Amino acid sequence: MLQIKNLTKKFGDKVAVNDLSLNIEKGDIYGFIGHNGAGKTTTIKCSIGLLSFDSGEILIDGISIKEHPIECKKKIAYIPDNPDLYDFMSGIKYLNFVADIYGVSKTDREERIAKYADMLELTKDLAQHISDYSHGMKQKLAIISAFLHDPKLIIMDEPFVGLDPKATFTLKETMKELCEQGRAFFFSTHVLEVAEKLCNKVAIIKDGKLVISGNTEDIVKDASLESVFLKAEE
Repeated sequence: MLQIKNLTKKFGDKVAVNDLSLNIEKGDIYGFIGHNGAGKTTTIKCSIGLLSFDSGEILIDGISIKEHPIECKKKIAYIPDNPDLYDFMSGIKYLNFVADIYGVSKTDREERIAKYADMLELTKDLAQHISDYSHGMKQKLAIISAFLHDPKLIIMDEPFVGLDPKATFTLKETMKELCEQGRAFFFSTHVLEVAEKLCNKVAIIKDGKLVISGNTEDIVKDASLESVFLKAEE
């Protein structure tokens, strides 16, 4: 679903991502772990077409993000750690705006908005302007908007930041449900306990280089993901 092949991204003389390769398949909930500045967000932004890269290749469902960015973006959704939404819109207008961009039918959008807004307890707030939303409410709106066009791949940067415990639980259950339907998730997180319990695969990045990747249970074994991460950081 997402193939990152020998990705290298530089900012001037700084190598932010160094020859990184990952493979996220259908049904994967893939956790991407690393300290601040390790290269997680840069990798994610390259993967969704927000950043160009110096070398390597990124394929979305077998299609090059470099050569066919629009076709790739139709297949994916991106949830940033700090959603930059249109504050002058109401929640429902923003969701309809996103649905229009992706060509989602009236029936499908109404059904999905109702489903996910109810699940995340945002339905009663959709008529409000986004400028009146808290960070957590904006995060919920971004999550709903990401699911509107039924993407094959959902890429997220610290998706649980700002969510209350109930919304966090709901998102995790929704991720599992969608993966059972053949979707895939690739997300960065600092919450190692969540990653260990939720992800079937994880990768650890340090200073732009991939340190560890594979099945979570094979990596953790009899230890914990936290101890594996701390050892990798030594």
